[in-house]
Amino acid sequence: MARSSTPPLRHRVALVTGATRGIGLAIARALAAEGCSLILTGRDAKALERAGRELRRKAGKTQKVFSQPCDVRDPHSIDALFRAIRGEFKRLDILINNAGISHPSLSIEKLPYPVWKDVLATNLDGMFLTTQAALVMMKRGGTIVNNLSVAAHRVFPGMGAYVASKHAALGLTNALREELRPRGIRVVGVLPGATDTDIWDSFWADAPRRKMMSAESVAEIVLAAILLPDNATAETIEIRPSVGTL
Repeated sequence: MARSSTPPLRHRVALVTGATRGIGLAIARALAAEGCSLILTGRDAKALERAGRELRRKAGKTQKVFSQPCDVRDPHSIDALFRAIRGEFKRLDILINNAGISHPSLSIEKLPYPVWKDVLATNLDGMFLTTQAALVMMKRGGTIVNNLSVAAHRVFPGMGAYVASKHAALGLTNALREELRPRGIRVVGVLPGATDTDIWDSFWADAPRRKMMSAESVAEIVLAAILLPDNATAETIEIRPSVGTL
């Protein structure tokens, strides 16, 4: 993407959940490269500290990088995060709902309820709680990007909780878009196909990574959607590897 002399996201503020690795970290890097100030969250405090240090080193003089551990499953943790955010920033322009988990490949018959509950709490409840808190700080011209998966409208045997969470998250994304359209806040659903991230380790350790997309490729498309003019939006973006059968 061509860079202008004035970064297009200068003076904008973005919150990225699940920002310590994979697509979340790639999106944070892409936003930072365009002048955006960042709020980084994740459950792994050490990984979050590393990501924060990296992005602070690269930040320009007008950029701020703030990080705080947060468990999106927990309303109290979300409340603490946004109290801290309000102490650092006056507004929030961009929300990247990226936090998500998968689970071992198991039939629904054998899927433990605690696993089901954890996946839904992270992938669906976490998106709801974060968005609800963020909207208080968002104004016209803001953008919400929900990182979903092609599993939002496809079915993969053995992945019942993950598929259910992503189908439901797509429904939430679509409902949210229509509610926020009159307020001038864009809602973008991103549905990546096979992407080379650590999530594969939980259910397919030997997955053919060489056939997958990079997290950076997904981040570039997310950035392009955010940079669209205010009178245009990308509502649902499905991103697939161009080579192979994944």
